[in-house]
Amino acid sequence: MIATLIATLVEEDHAEDDGALAPDDRLTCHVHGRWIHQCVSSPVHVNPVTRHRWCRGCDSPLGVVVDELAGAVAMRCPRCGCGGSAATARLIAACRASIEAHRAA
Repeated sequence: MIATLIATLVEEDHAEDDGALAPDDRLTCHVHGRWIHQCVSSPVHVNPVTRHRWCRGCDSPLGVVVDELAGAVAMRCPRCGCGGSAATARLIAACRASIEAHRAA
């Protein structure tokens, strides 16, 4: 299982460096060395500029809930209950794919 994670990290690093993979589509996190769904709640994954995990209206980070058993991922503003963006939607999709890749490993 750990070998699959390491191999995927290296593969995604090379693909991102070559321009073949967008950073938003990674299943792994090069900062934490984990599957993205395992560390997406970290403050490192909040970006007010790109709106990853950020509610522009409330000027605050979105909360994260990851249910590995159900394969569900949700991000919501703790103030207004909304806060979604295209960037956050891509991050949620990457987290769901990360859960599936982790299961397959």
